[in-house]
Amino acid sequence: MNVTIIHGQKHKGNTYKLTEILRNKICTENDTVEEFFVNGIDQCIGCANCIMKGEQYCPHYNQVDPIIKSMDRSNLIIITSPNYCMGMTGQLKTFFDHLAYRWMSHRPNGEMHKKVGIAISTAAGIGANKVTKMIRQQLFWLYTGEVFRKSFIVKAYKWEDIKPKRITKLEKDLDRLALKIIKKVDNTSPSIKTRVVFKIMSKMQERESWNDLEKRHWMENGWIKS
Repeated sequence: MNVTIIHGQKHKGNTYKLTEILRNKICTENDTVEEFFVNGIDQCIGCANCIMKGEQYCPHYNQVDPIIKSMDRSNLIIITSPNYCMGMTGQLKTFFDHLAYRWMSHRPNGEMHKKVGIAISTAAGIGANKVTKMIRQQLFWLYTGEVFRKSFIVKAYKWEDIKPKRITKLEKDLDRLALKIIKKVDNTSPSIKTRVVFKIMSKMQERESWNDLEKRHWMENGWIKS
């Protein structure tokens, strides 16, 4: 199994620790795991080159492309972010901004529907649930086959301050999540909602596409007729 882990923050706090625990429950020594921190990616400048000309024309292509290639190689994509002001980190949002051209409304990767995504977030109090919803929304538009999300209220700012009882509960939650994920890897398909949206996008490309690059992409994949 190939796994990509994308962290929305370089700080190795509670979200990172729980992701590591989940990784150890899912992955074996035979699996290939590639891990990325998105802190070094420059902000999207809204030039739309990725959409209109091709992703290679993005001024930050060399920063983002290794992560995208890893996602394309993977069966499982884990994306994490702590709760920052009731949302994902700005760094992670910046990364997602660079993936706009891969949305179902533009040039989706047809292999994404075979992949499993996981959204993970933690917070000392509230907010983590909202973060995982935001990550799931991004993965949905990227045509991901199935997305799990897990948010945790840890009631502490530092890992060493989390009470042992709560850590035991968190580990049990991760045990259940790991079992679900293992069952779904290489055995997933898009939800009804995803298939409906993809069909709507195909009709739009067939009837009124304003972007020749996108229309060729849909035709070459056999999703629309000329």
